[in-house]
Amino acid sequence: MASTRGASVKFDGVQKSYDGETLVVKNLNLDIPPGEFLTMLGPSGSGKTTCLMMLAGFEPATHGEIYLNESPINNVPPHKRGIGMVFQNYALFPHMSVAENLAFPLQVRKMSKAEQEEKVKRALDMVELADFGNRRPAQLSGGQQQRVAVARALVFDPELVLMDEPLGALDKQLREQMQYEIKHIHGNLGVTVVYVTHDQTEALTMSDRVAVFNDGVIQQLSTPDALYEDPQNSFVAQFIGENNKLSGKVTDIQGAQCKVTLDDGTDVIAQKVNVDAVGNRTTISLRPERVEFEPADSMDNLVRGRIEEMIYLGDHIRVRMNVAGNNEFIVKIRNRGERRKLEVGEIVPIGWSQSDCKALDAVV
Repeated sequence: MASTRGASVKFDGVQKSYDGETLVVKNLNLDIPPGEFLTMLGPSGSGKTTCLMMLAGFEPATHGEIYLNESPINNVPPHKRGIGMVFQNYALFPHMSVAENLAFPLQVRKMSKAEQEEKVKRALDMVELADFGNRRPAQLSGGQQQRVAVARALVFDPELVLMDEPLGALDKQLREQMQYEIKHIHGNLGVTVVYVTHDQTEALTMSDRVAVFNDGVIQQLSTPDALYEDPQNSFVAQFIGENNKLSGKVTDIQGAQCKVTLDDGTDVIAQKVNVDAVGNRTTISLRPERVEFEPADSMDNLVRGRIEEMIYLGDHIRVRMNVAGNNEFIVKIRNRGERRKLEVGEIVPIGWSQSDCKALDAVV
């Protein structure tokens, strides 16, 4: 029903301050190509929602320019930008039926009655609510209201749709279901979507690319797999998925690898991500599922750790250990059923490949 080619978006040196002193968005440069699903991900106060509000036209940029299809839009009012918007609280009109809610943006655009009816029907079919047009929002479940909100954002054929924490009010199972539904709708329509969330699982599930925000700055802009596999700093490594951190000093550099002596004296070999020189302090990043219990002697990194806690989670066992002085070192053991029983307090060898171990955040 909507455009098969989305809009391009460009933030060019955009800054935002609410008080004239503190920048909540700092010199943002970001290009979003047509048809991309881009997620702005970050903790509360990181600047992601402010960026969305500036793009929507609800907040003015303090400095810089925002472009839509290569045209500057800083001085274009929100209702003339032609952007669909989905809010966390749905923002449906309670006194209107579902069909009337969907027809409202079409009436504002002065479309004919026949065109309104056709577009409303197509939008309801798209979100599988064809039989719910006469109901009021209060007569719908949370998930159904969310579908109506998505349909209303798409009903007038926008090239760009903005979504601000749209699934935050739903329970876990429904939220996961809606993630896939929104992803499929995007794939079918080809519109550009800019999505804001603090939920990294949502971001990884739905996005073509993810911009990880912290303190008003994009820390990394990458595909979901690159964010997880190749974080560029400790903030990204900690924010995307579960991550073990070990601190130490770089004692040797050989090409793309470096040796790090941890604070307890243990030596490990890691991938050199943004370490500059021998003598730098650094933070090692290591995913829990990449650690092996009782590994072969040929493993790149071999250490010993004490089991502090074990939690059975069905498909895997989550083991908390004390490793190199870190009492919160997590290992995920796949549940194969035949593994020998482990005991709290037991000291066991563990290991991991140097390719899974990243040396981040050089500190002189």
